[in-house]
Amino acid sequence: MARARRVHVLAGSIAEAVSAPGKAANTSALIGDDGAILAAYRKIHLFDVAIPDGARYAESESVEPGDRTVVAPTALGRIGLSVCYDLRFPELYRRLADEGAEILCVPSAFTLFTGKDHWEVLLRARAIENLAYVVAPAQVGRHSERRVTFGNAMVVDPWGVVLARCPDGEGVCVAPVSRERLEQVRRELPALRHRRVR
Repeated sequence: MARARRVHVLAGSIAEAVSAPGKAANTSALIGDDGAILAAYRKIHLFDVAIPDGARYAESESVEPGDRTVVAPTALGRIGLSVCYDLRFPELYRRLADEGAEILCVPSAFTLFTGKDHWEVLLRARAIENLAYVVAPAQVGRHSERRVTFGNAMVVDPWGVVLARCPDGEGVCVAPVSRERLEQVRRELPALRHRRVR
């Protein structure tokens, strides 16, 4: 499909076979406009949580965590990959920024319970603190009696402005990614260069 449409496709997350018995990796793959896999990232932070709405998640029972960050060069910019619960760990995104990421991708299935209060705030924070675009596709809807995902896919610019959003149900949101805007924000607020603690 990527080759036929001459577009890049972020496929994630998908279950990838691994050598650990009874487990898979929660993987996000970036596919180039020629159909080749440019990069694949295995989710590092696993969602083992019992949330107050009664749902329990134990990702570590079936998922083998990844152990490395991934940044892929593209014509649009350097893309840093992550998956869902990773969003709560700012050190991962700072490492991606240190590796040159200009666009951060966060395919997710945030729960309705946490998503309504945390999803947008965390996405905007990751964009602001790393002076990067954030592209966040998101599952939405009821998947079972206890599993409901929040949705609200969005694109956020390096200043933290939400450029596009799919607020209610399924949809497509599109926004421009401007190298000039990225460079302007990084020039006017050079926080990444001012860091003293590493």
